[in-house]
Amino acid sequence: MKVMLGLSGGVDSSVAALRLIEAGHETEALFMQNWEEDTRNGPCRADLDRKDAVAVCAALGMAFHNRNFAEEYWDGVFEHFLAEYRAGRTPNPDVLCNREIKFRTFLEHARALGAQKIATGHYARIDRRDGQWRLLRALDADKDQTYFLHALGQEHLAATLFPIGDLPKREVRRMAEAAGLATHAKKDSTGICFIGERNFRQFLGRYIPARPGPMRTPDGVDVGEHDGVMYYTLGQRSGLDIGGRRGASGQPWYVIGKDVAGNVLYVAQGGENEWLMSHRVLASGLTWVAGEAPAADFTCTAKVRYRQHDQACRVRVEGDMARIVFDQPQRAVTPGQSVVFYDGEACLGGGIIEATDAAYGGMNHEPAAIHA
Repeated sequence: MKVMLGLSGGVDSSVAALRLIEAGHETEALFMQNWEEDTRNGPCRADLDRKDAVAVCAALGMAFHNRNFAEEYWDGVFEHFLAEYRAGRTPNPDVLCNREIKFRTFLEHARALGAQKIATGHYARIDRRDGQWRLLRALDADKDQTYFLHALGQEHLAATLFPIGDLPKREVRRMAEAAGLATHAKKDSTGICFIGERNFRQFLGRYIPARPGPMRTPDGVDVGEHDGVMYYTLGQRSGLDIGGRRGASGQPWYVIGKDVAGNVLYVAQGGENEWLMSHRVLASGLTWVAGEAPAADFTCTAKVRYRQHDQACRVRVEGDMARIVFDQPQRAVTPGQSVVFYDGEACLGGGIIEATDAAYGGMNHEPAAIHA
């Protein structure tokens, strides 16, 4: 079987290549450039990653393909990213990138090059039960990436291999070193790919101009000035620059909500304050790995952010929307992020958080929409 591997130039996809070859697959590699970088402040990271990918291909004897998907990325991911920030929400571009670029555009190009399947270095697993493909957590719980893959469906999974989903990260690095791959000690990439090591606020300011306004407490007291509500996210502590105030508790300040139309950033003291906590979440844009929800009303566990421990909840599905009620209050549930559902080791799917019953986190929605 001919497999086209998405080779990023990192250690994970490098070992994915090694395992595919060891399994006897006819393996070729495709390097995806998804962003046109400004190189005035240093070398282009994509160029450095491409060189590492070429070196891995040379070491393993794989054919190397290069494709620039920057236009597709801009249209399918980045414009949505900017629109969400302009609306005062906090999007997760990795989820959309996986669905639109890595498992759509890449898949189409791989098939055009004669591949029957694609593979990536994601930490996840796939199996088939009762005629259905399942998306399963990686065996290394600390590296599991199913949160970012939850929007994949049956067609995607049928065409995909995750060669390192059963390996711990330390074993991945050991295998890369044993095989003499130059990427074995390469630092993992973190953060949003098109921002990299740059200051996030400065980057976003290139596309969404600053619009200063008041930082306000739930009691209506102005305690500082923000640079623009779109630059902040719920639960954020850093960058508020609120000094000591008479009568204040001395605890750190946190963002608890946004009034986009009024250009007000709401803040309160204490990382576990009541304004940050919510039991109920409204989600939209639902996708299901199996093609449909398990039931109209079901219990499961869910995550509202990557690396969060599973949280027990009840889900009521109403078409493209879901109302989720958690057994325990959740901190800083953020509109624009994903809520992802699990049944044991299987990822069921997920959706985009629209609002919560937190007093300020869900302030742009009618309470009835959350509590119904």
